[in-house]
Amino acid sequence: MASVTLDRLTKRFGQIVAVNNVTLEVRDREFLVLVGPSGCGKSTTLRLIAGLEEVTDGNVFIGERLVNDVAPKDRDIAMVFQSYALYPHMSVYDNLAFGLKLRRTPKREIDRRVQDAAELLGIGQLLTRKPKQLSGGQRQRVALGRAIVREPKVFLMDEPLSNLDAKLRVSMRAELIKLHQRLQTTMIYVTHDQTEAMTMGTRIAVLRDGLLQQLDTPQQVYDHPSNMFVAGFIGSPSMNFVEARLTGDPDDIWVDAGSFKVQVPPQHRKVLVPHLDKEVFFGIRPEDLFDPKYSPPDITDNSTIKAQVDVTELLGSLIYLYLLIGDQQLVAVVDPRTEFKTGDDVTMMMDMNKMHIFDRHSQEAYL
Repeated sequence: MASVTLDRLTKRFGQIVAVNNVTLEVRDREFLVLVGPSGCGKSTTLRLIAGLEEVTDGNVFIGERLVNDVAPKDRDIAMVFQSYALYPHMSVYDNLAFGLKLRRTPKREIDRRVQDAAELLGIGQLLTRKPKQLSGGQRQRVALGRAIVREPKVFLMDEPLSNLDAKLRVSMRAELIKLHQRLQTTMIYVTHDQTEAMTMGTRIAVLRDGLLQQLDTPQQVYDHPSNMFVAGFIGSPSMNFVEARLTGDPDDIWVDAGSFKVQVPPQHRKVLVPHLDKEVFFGIRPEDLFDPKYSPPDITDNSTIKAQVDVTELLGSLIYLYLLIGDQQLVAVVDPRTEFKTGDDVTMMMDMNKMHIFDRHSQEAYL
């Protein structure tokens, strides 16, 4: 097994900077997810690690070895692509064995690795079939198996589940998590799906425009986003943002958004005192807005707001409420027993213990 270290990694395509001075370390046996919107540089970063793109500046280390000038075949990595890239004229067995045959691996060792991978992935009964006889999920397992038989130091996965339907994607997420637990190998996984990132990664690296925005555990990124981009990208529905001003005094700070005014809890005041009377962005996640009937007991009356229900979406286990507060629109995820209807004037409560405050200009998080 091996760690992967990116040291001030940069990739330019002419005047376009696809990866901009990225520094991070993927620990040995870690499952790191690179996540971000299309065009943020996540796939390019993966291709730089694989050696499929030439590094413009900076260094890539696999273990202690500098691999900038090492050919992809000599980096001891295996890559799984978005497209399955299976040979249509070969059986599953031959697809799995092909790379090993090119390396002149002994037949007995090839058979052992293929059988082990097939058993691990539950495709032992498919070894004689051709790819056209397989479902999408089965083809994805074969593509994973082709990487597993290499027994590499590092697995690189570039949106491997994006071609699957929603239900199969969920089940394959669980399979990949179990696979990582069994193999105990370093894995770097690229996705634009923040749900995949949150559920699969030991840590997640959020990228935007080639820049690393935050690198931490999924829960830390969710609870303590470093800036508004991360706060809005991680979480579904996205965090609500409202332009506001911090008012009051050091012992009694309020968030004044014009159309509503809520009190800052005591434990957050110390951090916000230097920013009193500043214009800020106030952030609150939809799941931290409540129907007062079903709100947690520690929420105070100083966190109530008046709103009008614009749209309701019942999803069975919860309800999405789209609320109008003056000229602001907020989304709330509430208890399914909530009886609010479109057009109702309602009172909502915020869990201000989980509030977020961002600088109006830099959009960096104060809290």
